[in-house]
This record gives sequence, structure tokens and C-alpha cells, in this order.
Amino acid sequence: MAKYILKVWRQANPKASGKFVEYNVESTPDTSFLETLDILNETLVEKGEEPVAFDHDCREGICGMCSLYVNGHPHGPATGATTCQLYMRRFKEGEVITVEPWRSAAFPVIKDLIVDRNAFDKIQQAGGYVSFNCGGAQDANALPISKVAADEAMDSASCIGCGACVAACKNGSAMLFVSAKVSQFALLPQGQVEAKARVKAMVAKMDELGFGNCTNTGACAAECPKSVSLANIARLNREFICAKIKD
Repeated sequence: MAKYILKVWRQANPKASGKFVEYNVESTPDTSFLETLDILNETLVEKGEEPVAFDHDCREGICGMCSLYVNGHPHGPATGATTCQLYMRRFKEGEVITVEPWRSAAFPVIKDLIVDRNAFDKIQQAGGYVSFNCGGAQDANALPISKVAADEAMDSASCIGCGACVAACKNGSAMLFVSAKVSQFALLPQGQVEAKARVKAMVAKMDELGFGNCTNTGACAAECPKSVSLANIARLNREFICAKIKD
């Protein structure tokens, strides 16, 4: 067993003042980071103390719930991985590991390491969908789509909405998230019908919810656990300008 020091952000509720609290925890190099937090919480419960609240669900890098800022990086020092895919072998024994929630005005802290990411849901509801009449599914080859477009759309759709892009951005911008959701439809025939209304509605909702502006520093793409491309932001800007010109 290796010993680590976890410097964890503790905050009782959204209006309370938070602070860092250090905990000593024993774990193994092959233990995941979230399992180490589980071990810490078991110890705290046994002592009669309040366990650390943190978000998690699938623990397979799919759901985007494990939104932790570890040692100055969203999801930790691993590249192309979420916090639940982070293992303790990434850290040295005895190292002080700082664990924080996402820092963004649009993602208020609920408790400890849990933040409210409903802002992303509201952006999705504003236009992140396609409308169609119900009925039998079309044949797979009824709508010819090039391999390049299909691949790019799938890459954009790989976004799990975790919010790492917002946490990494010095401006708290959600442009990478919004651009990924716009791109996955803009590249396909099914998304063309509502393309103009979609991009205008999603950008307007993003601005309304208090996200910052993009200044092309690229921190979002560098920290994205699904490696969503920065090129999507360029596509979002093109889609938005074209939609505005045609108004």
C-alpha cells in the first residue's frame, strides 16, 4: 500500500465558504482515483465524519459525471481520459494531490466536489436535436454520406458533456462543447433542415447562461478527455455567420 495526501475542497453548500482540507489515504498504484476517494470516504464514515461528496456514475469514461480538477488539470494529468480512468500510478507516493470542483460561474458548486452542470442541458434543449416524423426507419443507404463526413460527425458526437473544456478555459467558454453538438448535425443531411435555427439558438443560450468568449488559446481541446477537435469551433463560427447573413 502506498500513502498519499489528498488536499480536497470542502464546501457544505452553494452559499457556504469553502476551504481545502488535507487527508492521508492509503491506496495501491493500480487503484483508480475514484476508488481512492471511496477508500477515503469509508475512513471518514468510520470516524463519524462527513464523507466527501463527488459526482460519478459509469466509471468507464462514458457519462462525463466525474468532473474533478486534479493537480491543476481537468480530469487529472492523464491525456484523453476522464477522472474515473485515472489511476494512482500517475502519482508519486507521498505526493500532495489537490482535488477541486470545476471552477466556472456557469457551474456553481452544489457541495464539495459536485457542481451544477444543468447549463449544458439547457444549451442542448435550445437546439441540440433534429426533428422528424415518426415512422419506419429508413434504409441504411437511403441517405448517402461520405466516409469523411461520417467520421467527423462521429468524432464530434463523442463529446460526453463533462465540462472539462469550460474548466480548462481561462474565459470559462463552452465553445468546444457547443461546437461539437452543432458539428455532429451540421455534417449530416438530417441536420441541415434546422441548421440555421439550431446554431443561433444554442449560441444565444450559451451567452445567456454566462459562459465566456473563446479567444483560441486551445486549452479546451488539450484537456478534452475525448480529444474533440478545435476545428469544430471554426465550423461553429462559420455556421453562425452564415445563419446570421441569411436572416
